[in-house]
Amino acid sequence: MHWALAVLTVIAFVTLPLGSASFEQQPLMTLLVGLAFSLLAVFGFRFVQGRSFWWRAPFIGVLLVLGFWEFSLSGAAVGSVLFLVVLVSESVLLLPLPAAAAVAAVIPLIHLGMDWRDGLREGLGTLAATVFTLIVTELLVREQKARAELATANERLRGYAAQAEQLATIQERNRLARDIHDGVGHHLTVVQMQLEAARAVLRTAGPERLDAMLATAQEQSGQALAEVRRSVAALREQRPSLEEALRVLAAEATQTGVPAEVEVCGTARPLRAEVEESLFRAAQEGLTNVRKHAEASRIAVVLDYRGADRVRLEVHDDGRGLGEQPGAGFGLTGLRERMAGLGGRLSLDPADPTGLTLTVEVPA
Repeated sequence: MHWALAVLTVIAFVTLPLGSASFEQQPLMTLLVGLAFSLLAVFGFRFVQGRSFWWRAPFIGVLLVLGFWEFSLSGAAVGSVLFLVVLVSESVLLLPLPAAAAVAAVIPLIHLGMDWRDGLREGLGTLAATVFTLIVTELLVREQKARAELATANERLRGYAAQAEQLATIQERNRLARDIHDGVGHHLTVVQMQLEAARAVLRTAGPERLDAMLATAQEQSGQALAEVRRSVAALREQRPSLEEALRVLAAEATQTGVPAEVEVCGTARPLRAEVEESLFRAAQEGLTNVRKHAEASRIAVVLDYRGADRVRLEVHDDGRGLGEQPGAGFGLTGLRERMAGLGGRLSLDPADPTGLTLTVEVPA
């Protein structure tokens, strides 16, 4: 827009000799005043643009005086009228809108020396031109501001998108770290404990005891490997639904000799990823403890959606009960921490007449 006003100013200066019968009377003075106006409008405008109001207001005042003088010297030449158009546009760019409107309202007073009929006619025409210039310039200024604000908003959105992507990456890393800790870490801890125990009694224990320890370590290492494969499959493919994942766990338990069934109560609904993961880990821990310690003949996994704002998971068995299972609490600390992080709860209670019930509830 600044370049457009500069070009319009040059055109106004070049056309000063046109359309005026009085130009030949004072050509030198007319050109000098026009040149002063042009230089100020082009170069002075850039100088005061970034300064305070107390620089810009006097600048517009000087241009107003020069514009009136040029209009009088040139005998209302076309170029002097174009100077006034430039003056109104620069007023909008440099002054508050009410002040620019006052400048546009003052310019028609340039016709006061004429006959009142001609002065009224010319004044109204000049007023229409200045008001039109004022409105168009203000609309252009607002459009430029809107474009700048839109560009800023787009830049912020790109920044927010990058932050959201980074946050999602961090959350996914934390989820993977928690899964490794609760899954693979659990099994490898048991393997390490069994191997340490085997080394401690290597010279004194019988072959049967050592074989049992190594068998336990082998079983846990196999489960750790299965956990790694499950995690890799979850990363490569679409994650299965919670019900499907629970049925896979139940099938694995059944293959090891303890029949397990999954029952879904209520209508299944979408859950947050961390909620599904926590329920899956609770079922996994419960089934593992039952297979290792409970000597149960049946396991029931119940996924209950009937709560309005909570989801419940229960793992029932008909085994020996809590008091006779020395390893039943292994891994429950991590589950309690996971549930607490989601605002849920975990409980392990005796079942009637025998066995245990592991219950977790998390907000849906």
